[in-house]
Amino acid sequence: MQFTFPTDAQELATLRVDACALILFEGEQSDSPVLRALDHALSNVLSSVLEEEQFTGKKNQSFTLHTHGKVGTSRVLVLGAGKRKDFQLNDVRFLTARAVRMANPTRVRSMGIVLPALDSDAAERVGQFVSEGALLASYQFDKYLTGERKKPVLLQDVLLLPAVPGAVPTAASASLASASHSEAFQRGVTRGRAVAQGVALARDLVNEGANQMTPRHLATLADQLARERGLELSVLGPQECRELGMNLFLAVAQGSSEEPRFIHLTYRPKETPRRRVVLIGKSVTFDSGGLSIKTVEGMLDMKMDMGGGGAVLGAMSALSQIGCVDEVHVLCAATENMPGGAAYKLGDVLRGLNGKTVEINNTDAEGRLTLADALSYAVDRIKPDVILDFATLTGACEVALGSHTAGLMSTNQDAANALLGAARAAGEDMWQLPLPERLGEVLKSDIADIKQCGDRKGGCITAALFLKEFVGDTPWVHVDMAGPVKATQEWGHHGKGATGFGVASIVEFLLSRS
Repeated sequence: MQFTFPTDAQELATLRVDACALILFEGEQSDSPVLRALDHALSNVLSSVLEEEQFTGKKNQSFTLHTHGKVGTSRVLVLGAGKRKDFQLNDVRFLTARAVRMANPTRVRSMGIVLPALDSDAAERVGQFVSEGALLASYQFDKYLTGERKKPVLLQDVLLLPAVPGAVPTAASASLASASHSEAFQRGVTRGRAVAQGVALARDLVNEGANQMTPRHLATLADQLARERGLELSVLGPQECRELGMNLFLAVAQGSSEEPRFIHLTYRPKETPRRRVVLIGKSVTFDSGGLSIKTVEGMLDMKMDMGGGGAVLGAMSALSQIGCVDEVHVLCAATENMPGGAAYKLGDVLRGLNGKTVEINNTDAEGRLTLADALSYAVDRIKPDVILDFATLTGACEVALGSHTAGLMSTNQDAANALLGAARAAGEDMWQLPLPERLGEVLKSDIADIKQCGDRKGGCITAALFLKEFVGDTPWVHVDMAGPVKATQEWGHHGKGATGFGVASIVEFLLSRS
């Protein structure tokens, strides 16, 4: 898909595209010179339809108008952006995705997008979010579909017309000259394309069935990514993990016939790195619950229990294309959690990589065990300046915050603020939860250093308090993304299935720190 910001003056009414999406803020229809120009060329039909449809520009309002050859575009798509005071720049991604979804069923190959006037320094960000929105709205996980259900996306050319003040003169002709912002727009497109590819990779990994997405296959894909992007890769098998003392991770794996893999990818900048960052993603490729087995309904989406691993691998894919001044390490402790004859049992006491002993009281709380050894490995072997982990860790977090917001917990407020700010800029919802020491009383064990689980109260917080035991003094941020890892219906740039949540926030975090 190609994205352009035309620098030559053109008449909108004669612009040859299959569809033109006109995005309007609530109550600002009469202020749009583009709308007035199109309406004049269409003999005032557009304004009549706006009135008939009671279109005021509210969020989610939209309609399509066929032009019947009266102007260069075959269709005009009109979309509401809501109130200008509520607008965030990342809303451009959502609006672009809505326009693409409206156009795709009509087999559109070229589209113009007319945004409202935005700040003059926004061109680069607009380019990023336009490209992300168009590419991610076109994403399909269709490798197993056949016949008519497999529908190719035909959209190839997207023209931004325009995004900044001055790009559309107030004259009725509505010329589209915009010379000074094209370069910034293209820089944004380059970044947006990399982020979208990273999100698509995360979606592919998480949408894939567990019969294919095994720990060994995930390691193979990490090797492919390393070769393509010039990254360093180390993959540890069961024996190597055993020699290191990763008994928590290996206990989760021992009930499955599929061997685990501990994946360590490294990105090194060309110059001396400013800091060392570790990204850890929970990578349980299928979670049956082990001997604490889940119900059928509870197991249906458990191929998505490696959504954190998908997020950090997708972020590494994007990062390696864009570049960064940080040295970045990605860790994925990949395994299945199955109730085989060798499965770990309730009442077991296991010793982790950092020497702490853990009493097992729920084999369906396996994610925190795999993360614990990964955190210990990061602290001991990598010695980072900050650790971020992303995990579909607890249903309790989804109960607390709903299906669209991740819970964030941290031992370092500066790191937490940086990731929260990055998430806001990237348009991903995160909410900080506390880590009260008193709640950790439920993790006290009579026979080991710590118990695996507390009770149901504050379950996402007690899970984070368990993980806190394995980070020492290293600044650490934990993101519980059990809710937003998947979407049950189309919404903006998200289709049904895996969302790729976390990729955009991680990239924003690393680049903003740069």
